[in-house]
Amino acid sequence: MNEDRYQQRQQKIKDKVDARVAAAQEERGITLVFTGNGKGKTTAAFGTAARAVGHGKKVGVIQFIKGTWPNGERNLLEPHGVEFQVMATGFTWDTQNRESDTAACLEVWRHAERMLADSALDMVILDELTYMVAYDYLPLETVMQALRNRPAHQTVIITGRGCHRDILDYADTVSELRPVKHAFDAGVKAQIGIDY
Repeated sequence: MNEDRYQQRQQKIKDKVDARVAAAQEERGITLVFTGNGKGKTTAAFGTAARAVGHGKKVGVIQFIKGTWPNGERNLLEPHGVEFQVMATGFTWDTQNRESDTAACLEVWRHAERMLADSALDMVILDELTYMVAYDYLPLETVMQALRNRPAHQTVIITGRGCHRDILDYADTVSELRPVKHAFDAGVKAQIGIDY
């Protein structure tokens, strides 16, 4: 391809991108969902949180399911003023006690409601929230009401597999991570700093 044709093609692309950027004038917080069966949903959420903190934004984190695991994201972000509230029970398939899992979910959800009502927070991460709705530990309408009533500038990130259709419909941006290949399937142990 000669240089003139290349430049013309690139200019057309630039014109289309510039027009889309110029048309996007609304300023508000958005709801992002990272879902699907692939690895990287929480990683994507925390990458976005790190970006926000790097720009001086205030972030709060609610982690359902993660329990007492070592948490590299927390080690990095908490010293920068990011509040973490973690559901203490860990994986629900380990506890196998619906009553205690529901109570633990509702306890950490109280912090989520507080964060979602806090106009000082620019971003709230609800990590693994999808499971809490799917397992009926947390009523869908309770979640939807908190999302709808949050401060207009606040962005929310929701992660987890099997996200409820109502949350997907409400969200502004939805990314589905699809598994292609995973080291664990080949017998490779989960590694600190990579997998958690």
